[in-house]
Amino acid sequence: MIYNEGTINSIKDILISSEETIAVAESVTAGHLQAAFSAGIDASKYFQGGITAYNIGQKARHLHIDPILGNKVNCVAAKIADTMAIEVAKMFASDYGIGITGYASIVPECEEEGLFAYFSLSYRGELLLSDKLTSPEKLPYEVQVDYAKKVIKRVLECLHSKRKD
Repeated sequence: MIYNEGTINSIKDILISSEETIAVAESVTAGHLQAAFSAGIDASKYFQGGITAYNIGQKARHLHIDPILGNKVNCVAAKIADTMAIEVAKMFASDYGIGITGYASIVPECEEEGLFAYFSLSYRGELLLSDKLTSPEKLPYEVQVDYAKKVIKRVLECLHSKRKD
């Protein structure tokens, strides 16, 4: 498995023990997060599902992102990831939602800054975490996997932190 099975199972354990679920809205990771969460033991007990929306039309239609903002920023902004996280949780009747959008290959919009992505984690309609990721990888597939691994790690950290509160 390319994802840390122990991390996925830790997320599973926390979610199942609290009788909560998670859903994913992906763009830049192209289904890697859905694959990782669905590979966990008893995935159907904590993973509600996900959507991969690659363009502004699909993000606006299914995830209710603001199309004017989406057009202005090529659908890559913290606010877009925030909306994706909140809306995917609603779509799948899930407690937690993850949204991620960004660049896995160099395009004019990221030539100067390099590869980056925004990801957000929502809980029952409120944002818990909104962050910007970068990747040292160069090949698109490796960038996607790197982002997915980082998101999974941050989700686990956030769940651990939330349990302490």
